[in-house]
Amino acid sequence: MLERRIPEWLRHAPAPSVRGFAILAGIEAVARGILVSVFPLAMYRALQDASVVSEVYFLVGIASLITGLMVPWLTRFIPRRWVYSIGVAMYFCGSCLAILNEPVAMVAALMLNTISIVIVFVCFNAYVLDYISKIELGKAETQRMFFSALGWTLGPVCGVMLMRWWDPLPFLIAAGASLALLIVFLVMRLGNGKLITRAHKPAPNPLAFVRRFFAQPRLIAGWMFAVVRSCGWWVYVVYLPIYAVENGLGEQTGGIMLSITNGALFLTPFMLRWIQRYSVRYAVRAGFMTAGALFFFAGVLPLPALVVVGLLMLGSFFLILLDVCGGLPFLMAVKPSERTEMSAIYSSFRDVSGILTPGAVWLVLLIAPLSGSFVAAGAGLFGAWMIAGKLHPRLGQAKTMKVQEPYEADQLAAE
Repeated sequence: MLERRIPEWLRHAPAPSVRGFAILAGIEAVARGILVSVFPLAMYRALQDASVVSEVYFLVGIASLITGLMVPWLTRFIPRRWVYSIGVAMYFCGSCLAILNEPVAMVAALMLNTISIVIVFVCFNAYVLDYISKIELGKAETQRMFFSALGWTLGPVCGVMLMRWWDPLPFLIAAGASLALLIVFLVMRLGNGKLITRAHKPAPNPLAFVRRFFAQPRLIAGWMFAVVRSCGWWVYVVYLPIYAVENGLGEQTGGIMLSITNGALFLTPFMLRWIQRYSVRYAVRAGFMTAGALFFFAGVLPLPALVVVGLLMLGSFFLILLDVCGGLPFLMAVKPSERTEMSAIYSSFRDVSGILTPGAVWLVLLIAPLSGSFVAAGAGLFGAWMIAGKLHPRLGQAKTMKVQEPYEADQLAAE
């Protein structure tokens, strides 16, 4: 009798939708966006030494990389829903620790927040691959970015403004957003994802799936696209503000440019229509080629500083296009039995780019001014454009669009 009174949505949770995952991403964007411009300032205030801050970020990046690769092994002993919840709880704890504004607490806060981001990212991608079909991945990525636009657009500017008013306020807002993220996740009842039965026993070594990754060229190419794209963002977010200050454009220039760029996230639905009209391959190549050209010429040509900043901002719009479609070659090539493992591999692009970009810029600055970092970023984007030429011409398009010849259909099925 009691069972009859239980609502249907409690007894049988509805299948997660594209919009549901977009809402999760939007709430996470609020928590992360408001701290993206706050944490570097807070770290510098606490440690009072830029070189020490760089060392801390380097060590945190290594720890985050190792953690991301260990998540699949961890999910063999702890259900994925608990791993995701632990990641969100770590973000909450890190934001609360940062309120203390002490050196040790601030370093611990950065460590917790960075590790929580990679844990949530791995689990989120695994859930998306579980519940969203491959043909819907483009729509899922677009809605994810569209729902995240507000957090990433207003967050960087509002975070600095609120920090000037009261130091703990941005961290309190981030902590509240992390609690909201956990509540929405529990309401969605994603569970542990879909169970995929394997034909062989899982390897005892937690890093054994790395060998499977290197055995699949399409996964390697997709991961490289993510690394290069992330390196472009690193140059834009970190070194553009420094360039602006050195050339007399003011400290607020970098934050204003970042907010304007993130405002383009509202255009992602139109970008998706354009991608669907052509193909993922065409969009990926166009994004890498145009962004690479704008970054390269911004660093090579003897232009006024304001023009250089404008070229870089224009190039960042094509990085957003790559955020929409650049991850699809990897996600579409993942086998169902390797979702969690390959999601961990894919998440490592953030930490690899966070280690690779500062190192490469340090070498560039030995022989060139800061504008040389824009040239290096452009060269890397051009290299990704060349690799993207090997993608299938109709990658991401529906297979039912036209009748295929037997050989052609086999080729598409392989993709």
